[in-house]
Amino acid sequence: MKKIRAAIVGYGNIGKYVLEALQTAPDFEIAGIIRRNPENNPVELKAYPVVANVSELKEVDVAILCTPTRSVKAYATEMLSKGIHTVDSFDIHTQITDLHSQLNEIAQKHNRVSIISAGWDPGSDSIVRALLEACAPKGITYTNFGPGMSMGHTVAVKAIEGVKAALSMTIPTGTGIHRRMVYIELQNGYDFHEVAAQIKADPYFASDETHVLQVDSVDALLDMGHGVNLTRKGVSGKTQNQLFEFDMKINNPALTGQILVSAARAAMRQKPGCYTLIEIPVIDMLYGNRQELIRHLV
Repeated sequence: MKKIRAAIVGYGNIGKYVLEALQTAPDFEIAGIIRRNPENNPVELKAYPVVANVSELKEVDVAILCTPTRSVKAYATEMLSKGIHTVDSFDIHTQITDLHSQLNEIAQKHNRVSIISAGWDPGSDSIVRALLEACAPKGITYTNFGPGMSMGHTVAVKAIEGVKAALSMTIPTGTGIHRRMVYIELQNGYDFHEVAAQIKADPYFASDETHVLQVDSVDALLDMGHGVNLTRKGVSGKTQNQLFEFDMKINNPALTGQILVSAARAAMRQKPGCYTLIEIPVIDMLYGNRQELIRHLV
């Protein structure tokens, strides 16, 4: 069986866990890692090509984008135009449908597949929400994150001028409402109140109660743990008061990395176009013989 050749684009928190997930996947091999600065690499990358551009790698089937969310469209467009499937963990919920439409046109033009927002939320949680709605078509679903570190929010804070280091914690307050606790180290010469105002105005934070605190050391607070509780109360047919609950506690980047690799497998099995995880069969994300998976899971 020919293995799927995957390139890792970006090597931060998510990229490191994507590497581990690929190393344990029997149907993948690592084509290489793409970094802005391909020099001075950590020891775990010594066995792989590390380059600045995907054109320097051989036979890449799929590019796993481990870049900041706001860079996803540019990287996905570049990879798709070069005939490479893409997967990403784009996580600005309000912009997903626009990205879906834009990348669908590009993917179809180049006869390739792009799977977007394939992290844990959006991503695996999206699948759970869809299943709960199938169980109770009428009703309300509450998604309560945390408490834990939000990688997307943290990256967004780090990109704001004047921020030296940052940590964004998500604290659930119930019924899908969250408090954002943002801890920052400030660069010399910047006004804390001005930087805090910029953080609160960012689309990642504008809809939530957000508190920005200046600290001496962000690293002293860092914890990759996170979690989610999904609750749906609704109606099955004409039967009221159906209650479903899904709960998990996770290492945030590790789960994101694993879902990205599973989505990369699914990308090889779809028709050209752009997809979110709720649009593809879950079985396509799994390694193994299809009949044996059905026998095992159904």
